[in-house]
Amino acid sequence: MWNPLREGDSTFAAWRRPRWLCFGASVLAAGLLVLGFLLGWFIKSPSEPTNIVPQHDMKKAFLDELKAENIKRFLYNFTRLPHLAGTERNFQLAKQIQSQWKEFGLDSVELAHYDVLLSYPNKTHPNYISIIDEDGNEIFNSSLFEPPPPGYENVSDVVPPFNAFSPQGMPEGDLVYVNYAQTEDFFKLERDLKINCSGKIVIARYGKIFRGNKVKNAQLAGAKGVILYSDPADYFAPGVKSYPDGWNLPGGGVQRGNILNLNGAGDPLTPGYPANEYAYRREVTEAVGLPSIPVHPIGYNDAQKLLEKMGGAAPPDSSWRGGLQVPYNVGPGFTGNSSTQKVKMHIHSNNKVTRIYNVIGTLRGAVEPDRYVILGGHRDSWVFGGIDPQSGAAVVHEIVRSFGTLKKEGWRPRRTILFASWDAEEFGLLGSTEWAEENSRVLQERGVAYINADSSIEGNYTLRVDCTPLMYSLVYNLTKELQSPDEGFEGKSLYESWNEKSPSPEFSGMPRISKLGSGNDFEVFFQRLGISSGRARYTKNWETSKFRSYPLYHSVYETYELVEKFYDPTFKYHLTVAQVRGGMVFELANSIVLPFDCRDYAVVLRKYADKIYNISMKHPQEMKTYSVSFDSLFSAVKNFTEIASKFNERLEDLDKKNPILLRIMNDQLMFLERAFIDPLGLPDRPFYRQQPISRSRCDLRQASSYKKRIHPGRTSSLG
Repeated sequence: MWNPLREGDSTFAAWRRPRWLCFGASVLAAGLLVLGFLLGWFIKSPSEPTNIVPQHDMKKAFLDELKAENIKRFLYNFTRLPHLAGTERNFQLAKQIQSQWKEFGLDSVELAHYDVLLSYPNKTHPNYISIIDEDGNEIFNSSLFEPPPPGYENVSDVVPPFNAFSPQGMPEGDLVYVNYAQTEDFFKLERDLKINCSGKIVIARYGKIFRGNKVKNAQLAGAKGVILYSDPADYFAPGVKSYPDGWNLPGGGVQRGNILNLNGAGDPLTPGYPANEYAYRREVTEAVGLPSIPVHPIGYNDAQKLLEKMGGAAPPDSSWRGGLQVPYNVGPGFTGNSSTQKVKMHIHSNNKVTRIYNVIGTLRGAVEPDRYVILGGHRDSWVFGGIDPQSGAAVVHEIVRSFGTLKKEGWRPRRTILFASWDAEEFGLLGSTEWAEENSRVLQERGVAYINADSSIEGNYTLRVDCTPLMYSLVYNLTKELQSPDEGFEGKSLYESWNEKSPSPEFSGMPRISKLGSGNDFEVFFQRLGISSGRARYTKNWETSKFRSYPLYHSVYETYELVEKFYDPTFKYHLTVAQVRGGMVFELANSIVLPFDCRDYAVVLRKYADKIYNISMKHPQEMKTYSVSFDSLFSAVKNFTEIASKFNERLEDLDKKNPILLRIMNDQLMFLERAFIDPLGLPDRPFYRQQPISRSRCDLRQASSYKKRIHPGRTSSLG
C-alpha cells in the first residue's frame, strides 16, 4: 500500500523522536553546517560552474528524451496477450511495470491491491441469443466468439463477448427494437406508437448514451432482457474496409463493456470506502448499480438475423434506421412465417470478488514533497487493448522513463510526481476509485492535479483536450511550444494546427477545449475530491466523420497491428500526446507558481450562467410560477470574476523568493477547484460533487467520453 508519510515528507514523523536526540542532532547539524561553509568558501574555485539548470532547459531535456520508437516498442509488448482485470496475466503485467519503473529510476514503486466485485462469463455454459420455434427448438444461435484476427488464432484466454455484471437468466419473449434505448426512444414507442415494452426483450444499438443507461432505461420500461449490437451506421465508416483490411468493424465483431450504473461509487459492494481486506461488504443483493435484467452484446451479422424478421410498426422516423439491409420495424415480435417464433437469452455469467492491483510509482519532490501531481491511466483491457488502454499505457511508460533519466542525472521536480497504472477501469473505474478512497484525506490536502492517460488516440486528425478551466492557459502555452505532427503544418506549432482544425465555438481565435465529464479514471479525482484534472489525446474529425469513436472499440480486433497499420505508423501522434501529457505534468510539478489561471474559470462560469439563463427562458411560465430569479447567480459570478482579477494582480506582484507567501498563493490556486465541491453531492448522485461541471443523469455520449452538463443539478431540474 502506498504510504504518503514514507514518500519524502518526514515532518509528520519528527515529533516521535526523543527531544534530547533532536537537540543533539540540531547542535551537530549546526556545527557541520559552519564547517562545511568554511571549507566551501576557502576551496571554492571562482570559475566553478553552477549545477542549477533553468526550468525551460530542463523541460526541453525532458521533452527531447521522449522517443516515438520507445512508445511503439512498449505498445507492442503490452498487446501481445489479453490483460483482463483480475486475471493472472494482468497481475504479471503489473509486476513487469513495477520492475521497469524501478529500473527507470523512480524512488519507489508499489502494488496496491483491492478485492472488488468483478464479472466473468461461465466457461462451461456460454452466453448466447437464440430464436426458438413454438416447440422451444433453437433454430438460430448467435456466435459464441469473434473470429480471431490474423496472427492471434492460437492466443488463449480471449474472453468471449459479454456485458459485465449482467445477471444470469434465460428470458424468452417477443422482441422490440428500441433504437438507442434513450429515454426519448422509449417515450416515442409508448406515447406515439402505443408499444409497451413490459415483459418484452428489447434490442438496442450501441451509441448516443452509456450502455449502462440503456439497460437502466429498459428496466424502467419493464423489459425483461436487453440485446446490444453495433450498427454499421454507427461503427462502419463509408469507404473503409473492415478489419484486417481496414479499420472498420467486421460483422462478427462485438463491443464488450460493463453495464453498471455506479455514479462514481466504486466497488459495488463497498461504495465510498476502499475495498481492502477488512472492509465491510454489502450482500450482492444490496450492491450498488447492478442491473436486474440479463444483457448480452452481439455483432451486426447476428443482429440482422433478428431484425430482418421484425414485424409490427415501421420505424417512427429516419433516425431509427441504421445501416443494415432491414426495414427496422420496431415490433413487437416477428412477422410472416416467423410470427410464432420468440427470442431467448442464455446468460450464465458470474459475479465474484476478485483481487486487482494498481501500480503506484513515486518521484519525490525536492522543494514541496508534500504536494502531489498525479499521472494515471489504466492497464486492464477487454482483450488486447491496442488503443484502449495500451496506447495510453505505453505513453505513460515512456514519460516515466524520461523523468527517470532526468532523475538519474541529478534532477528532481519541485513537487512530488505520482505515476499510476490502474486496474479494473473497464469494470467501473474500480482501481482508481478504490485507491483514491483509501487515500482521500491525503489527496484532498495535497493533491495539486491529476492528468489522465487512457487511450492516446481515437483518430489521427487533431489534438483533443478536456480539462478544468484552470488548465486552459497551461494547455495553450504548452501547445505553442510543441511542433505539430499534422501533414501540411510542417514548421508550425501544435497550437496552430489544433486551432485551425478544431476552433473553439466559445472563445474566438482559440482551439476547442472540452469540459470534463466522467467515464474514466479522472472521475474520482475531479468529480468527488475536487482535484484539478485534464486529459489529452489525438482524435478524428468529428465534423466530417459521422461514425462513433473508433469502430473496433472493445473488440478482439483492437490490436497492435490496428494502430501500427492504420492509425499511427510512425507513432508521431503518440509522441505528441506524450509531449502534451508529460509537458503538463512537468509544468504542474516544477513551476514555482502553479500554472493555473483563475480568470479563465471566471470567464467559463459566466458562460455557464448565461447558458442556464437561456435554457430557463424556454420555460417562461414555469419561471413565473415558481418566481425563479437569476440575480443571485449572476451576482455570484460577478463577485468571483472581480476576486479572480484581484488575485491575479497580487500574483503578478508576488515575491517569489518568499517561500511563505509563495506557499500561500499556490495553496489558494490548488484549493480553488475544491471550492466547487458540495460534500453532499448532487441530487441522487452523492459521489458526484463538482457543482459547475458533472455528468448528466441521461449521460449522453460524445466520442469516447460521456457528455457533460454545466451546473448539472440546475440543468437537470430545468429539463
